[in-house]
Amino acid sequence: MTGVPPPWALLAELTHACPLRCPYCSNPLELTRRSRELSTVQWQDVMRQAGDLGVVQTHLSGGEPLLRPDLEVIVRAAEAAGIHTQLVTSGLGLDEARLAALVEAGLRSVQLSVQHADPAASERIAGRRSFEAKERAAALVRAAGLPLGVNVVLHRDNLDAIDAVVELALSWGADRIELANTQFYGWALRNRAALMPSRAQLTRASEAVRRWRERLDGRTALVWVVPDHVEGVAKPCMGGWGAVSLTVTPDGTVLPCPAAATLPGLDPPHVGDRSLAWIWEHSTAFNRYRGTNWMGEPCRACPRRDEDFGGCRCQAYAITGDAARTDPACRLSPDHGLIQAAALADGEAAGLVYRGPGSLRGRSGPEAERTRA
Repeated sequence: MTGVPPPWALLAELTHACPLRCPYCSNPLELTRRSRELSTVQWQDVMRQAGDLGVVQTHLSGGEPLLRPDLEVIVRAAEAAGIHTQLVTSGLGLDEARLAALVEAGLRSVQLSVQHADPAASERIAGRRSFEAKERAAALVRAAGLPLGVNVVLHRDNLDAIDAVVELALSWGADRIELANTQFYGWALRNRAALMPSRAQLTRASEAVRRWRERLDGRTALVWVVPDHVEGVAKPCMGGWGAVSLTVTPDGTVLPCPAAATLPGLDPPHVGDRSLAWIWEHSTAFNRYRGTNWMGEPCRACPRRDEDFGGCRCQAYAITGDAARTDPACRLSPDHGLIQAAALADGEAAGLVYRGPGSLRGRSGPEAERTRA
């Protein structure tokens, strides 16, 4: 290694194919076709290189990773490389035999996504019948003795259901509950006006989380990911750009964060062209916003520059058109008014654009969309 500390986490986006159609999906609008996904052998090599690089944990994600018939082989490769594996899944397609095979291969934990505590609302948000499958998946995971996390992406349509969501997760035996307010990238950015909650909703939800944390008293981990536009304080992107984690997309592109492909001029590397070690240490993409030397004002003189690293580069680009500007979420940013204006939009007239299931058959992008009034 050079002077760059090694990463400890890998987000392995195995596929963009997914049976759900969630309008808050952070995957890109142009989804990777199944024919362009990395092969089994390539993913095995990614895991081997990641272990050699120092990665100790990987999230096997998508899309829906269960749609990869070689998922067990990829899990086994990660286990052989000394990497702790967590499956991030919708639960659809998880049966007793598949889970047993994954556990035998070395799977260590499961994170299950849920859209709402009410079955009808959950399925409306997900775009298809799915609630019973999620409930069955949770029971299977607990019966297999694996740690279970329940993840709920929060937005205008479910933020008032915090109490019911936590109760549901506890009834399913969750060890960890993550309540994550929508991050506006990909499809979520397209749907921002319809998904953006009101400040009153966020206040009520925050108070509900406080009450639950007191009640649970640490027995179940309850994570509350606050939208940064509310606090006026920028959050460090992925713990800092090129600092703790890397993402490998379905086609083998390597990124400092899942949304970084949207940034112009980044020229992200590919696992077929360079080793993960070279990419992490030397690539332009990973060094572009690493550390603090790239910063302009007001970040350069800010005492928080070594804590938030100027905030999110992808959010800065999405809102201002310049990835090098101070994240507008920060109250000190000259562009803070832009994100405040977006947060105040009521969204009542906006229709949701659903991520389509077309990538399952090789289609992607706008032709796979449908609009819900």
